[in-house]
Amino acid sequence: MGELLYLCHRIPYPPNKGDKIRAFNWLRALSSRHVVHLGAFVDTPDDWAYRGCLTQWCDQVLLRPIAPRRARLRSLTALARHEALSFAYYRDRKMQAWVDRLMNERAIDAVLVFSSTMAPYVLRHDRVRRVLDFVDVDSDKWAQYAGHARAPMRWVYAREAKTLAAGERRLARTFDASVFVSAAEADFFRRMVPECSDRVHAVANGVDAGYFDPEPDYADPGQGGAARIVFTGAMDYGANVDAVTWFVEHVFERVRAVVPAARFVIVGTRPTRDVRALAAHDGVEVTGAVPDVRPYFAHARVAVAPMRIARGLQNKVLEALAMSLAVVMTPQAAAGLETGHHGVCDVADTPEAFAAAVIARLTGAPDGAGRRAARDYVLTRYAWPARVAELDRLLIPVGPGVTPKSEISL
Repeated sequence: MGELLYLCHRIPYPPNKGDKIRAFNWLRALSSRHVVHLGAFVDTPDDWAYRGCLTQWCDQVLLRPIAPRRARLRSLTALARHEALSFAYYRDRKMQAWVDRLMNERAIDAVLVFSSTMAPYVLRHDRVRRVLDFVDVDSDKWAQYAGHARAPMRWVYAREAKTLAAGERRLARTFDASVFVSAAEADFFRRMVPECSDRVHAVANGVDAGYFDPEPDYADPGQGGAARIVFTGAMDYGANVDAVTWFVEHVFERVRAVVPAARFVIVGTRPTRDVRALAAHDGVEVTGAVPDVRPYFAHARVAVAPMRIARGLQNKVLEALAMSLAVVMTPQAAAGLETGHHGVCDVADTPEAFAAAVIARLTGAPDGAGRRAARDYVLTRYAWPARVAELDRLLIPVGPGVTPKSEISL
């Protein structure tokens, strides 16, 4: 059992949102194979309460606070250096000192970095194997934001897309392996850095099918009614805010015109003011944080993922399918899925087509075979143990040694 340094841009516990679900499952599984030292940031005050939970998986832990307002101001310094704002946002002297000390004092065998924003901390430590889990091609996500934004933010987002893409390419040339959440995402990145294509890998998310089990009799968390549509996600995340806003403003009234009893339930933590305002529309409910999302899946007729800004694989889709719930989604949300989802998912790219697919799911007869197919699709393709094994093979050095790579700057 070797020693592993694991760096995350956000504390990987509790696993209650997309990136934390993936980061936590890597931590939990790898801790049974390695002595893990974890460095991460805490951007939500409530998450400090979970520091003690990490000791069951980690030997040493460093958690550093990151105040969003102060970090945004720090990001502005990147403008003068022609640097990506994302890298400046996560720059921290104490984190760097801790990483340097650990790398010098402990026999670290490999480094796993979760999110490209944490990669600068290990650029000078090129004597061990380094694996970077990009998860998504974040630079393209910023480009998508730019496409939907107005000036001056359109310029800011476009600049970030360009500078971050340059940084992502430099990192790919430096790390031993670059990991992405789907084959589509990995292929997209290979086109960005063709000279590194043999070091770019797809390792998809899994889903905890034992937890997301449709069989228990979940108490109804809502106000009754059979025509419920559910969306789950962190509701302070821009892509989710955009998705539910688009659905309410362009799709939901079309649905209600045919199914007047339809209700749209937005389930997720920290809803922004814009999201809360959507509850003023007839039939729209905004729950805020809930202790358990499974009852909302269990009592819905259909889940939606109306993402216009998306990269990678959507956990909300996997969780809904594991709960035997059909999903209507945009092509952007479907891009990361493996083949075989047709029949258990509907893909629509216009408000009219999206509404028609939702209406069909709400008004159609209950489909037991379809519900089983939705769960079977997830069970056969998205099991965590297989995914962890893929990642662990990338962390284990191949051959007699790893060729050191020269330092780069970002």
